[in-house]
Amino acid sequence: MSGWLKVVGLGPGGAAQLTPEAAEALSAATDLVGYHTYLDRVSRRDGQRRHGSDNREEIDRARHALALAADGARVTVVSSGDPGVFAMASSVFEAVEAGPVAWRALDIQVVPGITAMLAAAARLGAPLGHDFCAISLSDNLKPWPLVLRRLEAAAKAGFVTALYNPTSKARPWQLDAAFDALRGWLPATIPVMFATAVGRADERIDTVDLAGARAALADMRTLVIVGSDATRRIARPGAADWIYSRRYVEEDRA
Repeated sequence: MSGWLKVVGLGPGGAAQLTPEAAEALSAATDLVGYHTYLDRVSRRDGQRRHGSDNREEIDRARHALALAADGARVTVVSSGDPGVFAMASSVFEAVEAGPVAWRALDIQVVPGITAMLAAAARLGAPLGHDFCAISLSDNLKPWPLVLRRLEAAAKAGFVTALYNPTSKARPWQLDAAFDALRGWLPATIPVMFATAVGRADERIDTVDLAGARAALADMRTLVIVGSDATRRIARPGAADWIYSRRYVEEDRA
């Protein structure tokens, strides 16, 4: 097969956070496949075909991209952030596993990008400096009780937790429900960080204690980071606090 498929991460939003490898893959493609909103972030090139689709169509989108590559096209599938973090890389390989055997012979590469939690952490200081995890609050692909069990496990284990997909028009209640649950497992003074549109002109960073954390501080472009007992705030005159998580943790003698 002469075609290839590359799954590319566009980064969190700013052009400076698109890697050179990702930019090269976008430039070399004959066909771009992705969610309309993400395709709109890619500059148009003469002769390059675009195949946009709506959200929640990941598997169909992946199948379409694989079929194009099997027919000889050079295909780039675009995701925001990193394509392997709650994004299109998983959908592509799921489609390969369930699809025609011939797809397994395709030249498929995953091109990494800067995922939202890393971009947000860099703006804040170093909140992911100790053990951390990432949880998607979306219950589109898993049941909500499972989300709550994972939040509880992360909180009780002392992980800093990055919350992806914290809210949407279809899920306006889940972030507040998550905060209500976390207040039962974590101290009220734990810092909660809201990083919205990181790297874009309308970037906004807010940090509050868990006691005052509210979904109203987030939208669909927000990454939420919930601190742990190891997370510290450094006050700065005339500027936002630095947030970091200590790497040293005393031995648990319980």
